[in-house]
Amino acid sequence: MTRVVHPIAKSGQIIGLLGGSFDPAHAGHVHITTTAIKRFRLDRVWWLVSPGNPLKKNGPAPLADRMRTAREVMKHPRVCVTDIEARLGTRYTADTLAALKARHAGVRFVWLMGADNLTQFHQWQDWRWIMDNVPVGVVARPGDRIAARLSKAAKIYASARIPGRGAHILGMKHAPAWSFINLPMSSQSSSAIRARGEWR
Repeated sequence: MTRVVHPIAKSGQIIGLLGGSFDPAHAGHVHITTTAIKRFRLDRVWWLVSPGNPLKKNGPAPLADRMRTAREVMKHPRVCVTDIEARLGTRYTADTLAALKARHAGVRFVWLMGADNLTQFHQWQDWRWIMDNVPVGVVARPGDRIAARLSKAAKIYASARIPGRGAHILGMKHAPAWSFINLPMSSQSSSAIRARGEWR
């Protein structure tokens, strides 16, 4: 399998970062990604396939397997599937973002996540640093809209929220800035796929 040492980025580009274990990657991830490209007007999206999730007790499938599956699922000319976190040696999202910002001073990064992650975002390591340093694009998933809007992160950063109709300017804004795009999403999930015995 060919591995990407480091994705290519040009100064001035707006690049969305979608991190996760992708255990396994599925059509829901693809739908979130293509929607984010359109609504947030992103030049590129990098899938950051993580070595492991610090918030999960059980480790994921081997990284090589998850990378291979992710590349089979996500075929888009503006999306790069990468294992850069393993190569950077970063464990937490904040550390990864700090490293990428240092390497690409002229690039505008946007952190992407599902609305389900916003509900627990305050449990992430250095989550306030993330909000204060990188614009965040939140994509709604079924059943998570209300809980996400009532989350601790949403309340603390309420004044930094950009309405969904203005989501296209998110990448040009200075942090803290975040936008919640509310639309029908795929109900497919990695946990459901694993529960059905269709992975590993």
